[in-house]
Amino acid sequence: MRQASTWQRGLSRVPGELGTAFLGWCASWWRVFHFGALALVMALSPATYDRQNRVVTANQIYFTAWQILPWFTLLSALLSMVLIRIVVETTLSYGLSQYALEMVVRVLVLELIPLFAALFVALRSGAAINTEVALMHIRGDFDEQRRAGSDPLRRELVPRVIGSAVSVVALAAVSGMVALLLAYLGVYGFSPWGLAGFNRTVGQVFDPQVSIGLALKTLLFGVAVAVIPITASLESPREMRLAPVAVLRGMVRLFLVLVLLEGAFLAVRYI
Repeated sequence: MRQASTWQRGLSRVPGELGTAFLGWCASWWRVFHFGALALVMALSPATYDRQNRVVTANQIYFTAWQILPWFTLLSALLSMVLIRIVVETTLSYGLSQYALEMVVRVLVLELIPLFAALFVALRSGAAINTEVALMHIRGDFDEQRRAGSDPLRRELVPRVIGSAVSVVALAAVSGMVALLLAYLGVYGFSPWGLAGFNRTVGQVFDPQVSIGLALKTLLFGVAVAVIPITASLESPREMRLAPVAVLRGMVRLFLVLVLLEGAFLAVRYI
């Protein structure tokens, strides 16, 4: 009887615990959207770009994008060549070679390259930003800046968001142009006589709606790469042993959001 009573009391607490967990989950995602909105407003404000912030933002772009641009472009080119070869050979075997270029552009340039750029920046720089912000939060560096009359959101966090967004957009743009060049070579070779058909096919794919959607998706990827890890770091308890937990939680949330964004844009475009 005593064990049954204990089991019943434990079972009765389940709804309350689930409700508390759900409210905590909602509050956590609300902080993500709130911080993202604040960062976006500050990023669009000319007052943000004073000399000190320009230097910090430029450093972020340098370490996040420019420093890795050659290696990322080479890796992206290798992956693009493999995918282009697979698509071209597959369409030839089924007698659908006229659709090879369009398939390459839609799959590679519109879908895979922006996602690949976001994941690359997230793994190389997002985790580092997450760790850095978590340590600053735990040490109380942001509180010291507030007491000194400085706004840590404007001075430390927004430049990182801007740098990550610019880096993802820049890497995706460069990789997209390289992929288009490789797609032309993969379909037409080194002959200049395919330029008219290539331009016509690419123009049909990149209509205004698709171009705006691609730009918006890539920008959202870039903002998510910085906003989600930073928010996870700021809401973590101030205990050094919990810093790895905050980093891991931020990266898991980021990958979930990237997948959801990609799925949402696919649904809007093709359904």
